[in-house]
Order: sequence, then C-alpha cells, then structure tokens
Amino acid sequence: MKTLKKSILLIFVATLFMACEKPEGEGGKATIKGSVWTEDWNTTFTVLQSEYPSADVDVYIIYGNDLSYSDRTRANYNGEYEFKFLREGNYKIYVYSKDKSLQSPSGQIAIVKDVKISKNKETVTVDRITIYN
Repeated sequence: MKTLKKSILLIFVATLFMACEKPEGEGGKATIKGSVWTEDWNTTFTVLQSEYPSADVDVYIIYGNDLSYSDRTRANYNGEYEFKFLREGNYKIYVYSKDKSLQSPSGQIAIVKDVKISKNKETVTVDRITIYN
C-alpha cells in the first residue's frame, strides 16, 4: 500500500513539473533583434543598382513549431526590428524577398533565420537579413 501511495505521489509531482514547462512565446524576459538590408537589382538580377536599410519591411516570428506566424513587426527607418518579452526556446524569424534565382513561380521567397533563446533575460542578435528588390 505504501508503494502505491509513493507511486501515485511520484506521478503527481512529475505531472506538476511537466505542466509548469512553458512553450515558446510571449511571457518571458528575452529579446530577439536584428536588421534587414535591401539590395536593389535590375529586373534580371545582373546589375546591383543600390543598397540601403529596409525601412518599414514586415518581419515575422514563429514560436516553436507553430505553422503560421505568431507575431509581426515592422523594421524601423534603419531596418532594425525587435521582438521582446519572449521565453526560452526555438524561434524562426523571416521576411519576404524577391527571388534572386528567378525560380519561384510567385517571384517571392521567404528568407528564414532559426533562433534559439537559451536563457531568461537573454538578447539574441540575428545575423543581418538581406532581401532583394
């Protein structure tokens, strides 16, 4: 009987700890930030005409294994963006760009960066994302 009570207690405690595990997303103290840069090409992508920070470009984030984007922000006038108040876990940051390879039927592709937050209060800086226009 004591063994049964101990087993039940152990299962209860284990379930309690698993229930406390929070998935990726809002509610933490970590930050993901980065910048977006635009390369402006001619229509055949043979001549680079100019380069500049990607002001007002939509930047998306996916929390964990979500299928669609979880949040969106816009890059500021310097092409910088930031997602605050995130918990530890895995994230994807992405922006849309013209397809420089000219292979996509829509003419656009997503440029995706995988990001991992390992610690509470961590600030992760994503490598600059270059898009093509």
